[in-house]
Amino acid sequence: MDVHISPSSVSGTARAPPSKSYTHRAILAAGYSDEATIYDALDSADPRATQRAVNAFGGDVTVVGDDGALRITGFDGTPYVPDDVIDCGNSGTTMRLVTATAALADGLTVLTGDDSLRSRPQGPLLSALTELDARAESTRNNGQAPLVVGDSLDGGTVAIPGDISSQYISALLMAGAVTDEGIELELTTELKSAPYVDITLEVLDDFGVTAEPVGTNGEDGVRSAGADGFVVEGGQGYAPAGGEYHVPGDFSSMSYLLAAGAVAASDGGSVIVEGAQPSAQGDSAIVDILDRMGADISWHTDRGTITVSGSSLSGTTVDVGNTPDLLPTIAVLGAVADGDTVIENCEHVRYKETDRVSAMATELEALGASLTEEQATLTIHGGDSELSGATVEGYHDHRVIMSLAVAGLVADGDTTVTGADHVAVSFPDFFEVLSDLGATIDRTE
Repeated sequence: MDVHISPSSVSGTARAPPSKSYTHRAILAAGYSDEATIYDALDSADPRATQRAVNAFGGDVTVVGDDGALRITGFDGTPYVPDDVIDCGNSGTTMRLVTATAALADGLTVLTGDDSLRSRPQGPLLSALTELDARAESTRNNGQAPLVVGDSLDGGTVAIPGDISSQYISALLMAGAVTDEGIELELTTELKSAPYVDITLEVLDDFGVTAEPVGTNGEDGVRSAGADGFVVEGGQGYAPAGGEYHVPGDFSSMSYLLAAGAVAASDGGSVIVEGAQPSAQGDSAIVDILDRMGADISWHTDRGTITVSGSSLSGTTVDVGNTPDLLPTIAVLGAVADGDTVIENCEHVRYKETDRVSAMATELEALGASLTEEQATLTIHGGDSELSGATVEGYHDHRVIMSLAVAGLVADGDTTVTGADHVAVSFPDFFEVLSDLGATIDRTE
C-alpha cells in the first residue's frame, strides 16, 4: 500500500498505541512464568511474532475478553524444543529475546525471519551464548539468521559489547533468571540505548525477578546509564503481582503525533496525546527535545496527557545514543526548523530494520531538505530546506514511513510514501489516527 499525504492542518485528541517494547518483554516474561494475563498489549505484527515464539516453546497465548487481554500459560522457565522453525517475521526484538530462550532448551531451535531480519547482526549474542556453553550458530556463518540455538544454557560470566544492540543484554538477563547459575555480563564497550535495558529491568521487577546494573552512574535517572555490566541471579521464578501486567503507552509512536502537532497544528488548535504515563521509556525525551526546539508543549504526567500546539521551531543538537528510535522524527523536525539540527551518536541507528540514518537522509533530500550525513552524525540544515511533495520510499520500515508522513503534512504539494502498510509493525491504525486529526490522506494498493 502507498499513502498520499496532502498539506494539512491537524488538531484534536489522539491516543498512541501501547508500547511495543513493553509488550514484547511482557509476553515473553509471561511465557517464562506459570501463567499470567497481559492487559493493554499492542496488537501488531512484531508482538504477534513473540506470541508465536512463546507458543512454539510450549506456552499458550489466548486472547480473552472484549478488551483483547492475553492470557498466557507459560512454559515455567523450561522451554520445549519447538516442533518447527520459529519465524520472527520482521521483529528483531523477537529474534534477539527468544534466541536466549532457545538456548535454555535441551534440543535445538531454528530461528529465521524476513529478508530484512536475516540481514541484521546477531553475532555478539551468538558468541556470548557460545561462551556460556550453549550452542548458538548462524547457518551461513555470517552472524545473521537463520540461527540454530540450544543445548541447555546453565549460566555463567560472559563479556559482550554494549554498543550494537541493547537487546542482547535484555535477552541474556531474561533467560539468565531461570538458569541454574545466573548470568553476569561484562560490557566491553559503552552501553547504547540504556533506557531499553531499563525497560527490561522494570518488567523483570514487575514479574518478581531481580536483575541489577553494575557500576552505573544513573545519569538522568536512567538506571543502566554508564553500566559496566549486569548481574541476574539464577533459580528465579516469573510471577507478576496478582497474576497480571498492564502495558503502558508507547512514546516512540507518540513522537509522530507530537511532531505532527508541532509542525502542522491549526491556528489556535493543538494536538493532545493520551496514554502518556511516565515510565522507563527513553523516547519520552521527545517532550524535552520539542521543548528545546521551541515547541509550545506541556506534559501533564498525572493525567498522562501531552498537549502541543503549532510552533516556530529552531534547530538543536540531540544525542540519540539512548534514543535511537527517535532519529526519524527528529530529522523531520529539523527539516522544518530554522537553523541546523545535529543528530549525534547515531551510528547504531544504521542497524535497525534498515539503515535509518541513510534512509532519512536520502528521502528528506528527495523532499527538498538539505542534509550532511556522516557515519555517526546527521545534520539537517533547516534554513536551507524547503520541503516539496515527492514520492519517497518507506524502506519497509514503520518508523521511516510514519516520520515521512509527518513531513508530508507541511511539504508543498502531495507526498507519496511507498510500502506504507508496514506501519502495522508498531502502529497499525496510524493513518486513521492522523486522518481523524484532520490530515488529508489517500491510499492506493
